[in-house]
Amino acid sequence: MAEENKEQEQEEKKGGKKKLLIIAVLLLIILAGGGGAAYKFLIIDKQKEEKQENKAEKIQEEIKDIENLGIMFEVGTFIVNLADKDADRFLKVTVILEIENEQVKMEVEKRLPQIKDAITTLLFTKNSKDLKTAEGIELLKEEIIKRVNAILPLGGVKNVYFTDFVIQTA
Repeated sequence: MAEENKEQEQEEKKGGKKKLLIIAVLLLIILAGGGGAAYKFLIIDKQKEEKQENKAEKIQEEIKDIENLGIMFEVGTFIVNLADKDADRFLKVTVILEIENEQVKMEVEKRLPQIKDAITTLLFTKNSKDLKTAEGIELLKEEIIKRVNAILPLGGVKNVYFTDFVIQTA
């Protein structure tokens, strides 16, 4: 009998260890699931909210930029030969400068021949391939802003607009 009791006790210990192991594994699974859910609901959702807030802030800044439009000054229409080597191509573009204030406008009027020359010279260096893409046109706008601001003592050109932009082949 003593041997049977020992065997039963050993079986109960083994059974108890198995139960303890199963409970520990179940607890780990539950904790991992809870941690994953907490991560999703607390961290990922918070990041999404922050992104949405950033988008809203950007939209508000863009609206303020639109509300703070500068003075529009039409420089004129330019018709130039492009730098294409394979064919004669012409560009017709009307340039409007957005300037900060009346003082800059007076300076632009005073230096208009220099500004027109700088723009014409820049346009001569372009080829039709560059100007057929949106990136090429944006780059041209940036270059015009840089050149015109370099001519003006205080700078003051905020943006460039093209109201007419035609590339013609001969």
